[in-house]
Amino acid sequence: MNSPPSLLDSLALEPIEKNLYRGTSQSGFGGPRIFGGHVIAQALLAAYETVSERSCHSLHAYFVRPGNPAIPILYSVDRSRDGASFTTRRVTAIQNGEQILNLAASFQVPEKGPVHQAAMPVAPGPETLSDEMQGPPPGTDPEMEKRMREFAKLRPVEMRQVQPQNFNNPVKMAPHKFVWVRARGAIGPHVKLQHAALAFASDMNLLETAMRPHAMSWNTPNLQSASLDHAVWFHQPFDFGDWHLFEQESTVAHSARGFIRGSVFSRDGRLVASVAQEGLLRLR
Repeated sequence: MNSPPSLLDSLALEPIEKNLYRGTSQSGFGGPRIFGGHVIAQALLAAYETVSERSCHSLHAYFVRPGNPAIPILYSVDRSRDGASFTTRRVTAIQNGEQILNLAASFQVPEKGPVHQAAMPVAPGPETLSDEMQGPPPGTDPEMEKRMREFAKLRPVEMRQVQPQNFNNPVKMAPHKFVWVRARGAIGPHVKLQHAALAFASDMNLLETAMRPHAMSWNTPNLQSASLDHAVWFHQPFDFGDWHLFEQESTVAHSARGFIRGSVFSRDGRLVASVAQEGLLRLR
């Protein structure tokens, strides 16, 4: 198996016309559907192409249809508003003439104001934990272990979980977890690339947090799962080439939907981003 693909290379966009961009969807996951974080990250980069000297502070996205990784994605940007302090963009991701995702993003000029944040929770450091490429949780059967190792090798983002679930034989766990995440390789100083990298990673394994109280995993028979909508708020600068602690909590599951919220902390304790997602958890 080759080394993981470059995250930035996989997210690169080709300008087609004013407000229209094309991207590929080979983010290295090898599944039948495009990874949702990939489309979010590319849609955000498409919006950034139409904005100057402002940084995204929030994005809100709806997954409309599953994406096909075998064909390109078109991103159409609507320049909703350019205000004195804030800029708003809407981006539609299209395949075969149909929407697969729509995203709204807001950008702000640099400003100073009051500062406070929640404290970073105490968690074991990433150096004390195993990378998923080094092996899944104990008790995983050999075939599943092989699949998980190969899957982890394909990802352009590293993950180290404090208390991983056994996907082959899941047990009931609290709907709360800590995951250390970082990009494989340097991202560079550009804010738009840092934001795209974190947006990509923010959709990784998030819905699994809502499965934990029910002893379910991605391999649970007759489980249909999918991200429905996703939001990210960027609070302050960060370097996603370094480890970040992603705290996740599922506060409710109902009506075949699970809700998860998360906080992303830099290693020095700064709360750099917040995340929220609702996903489908349907037992057929």
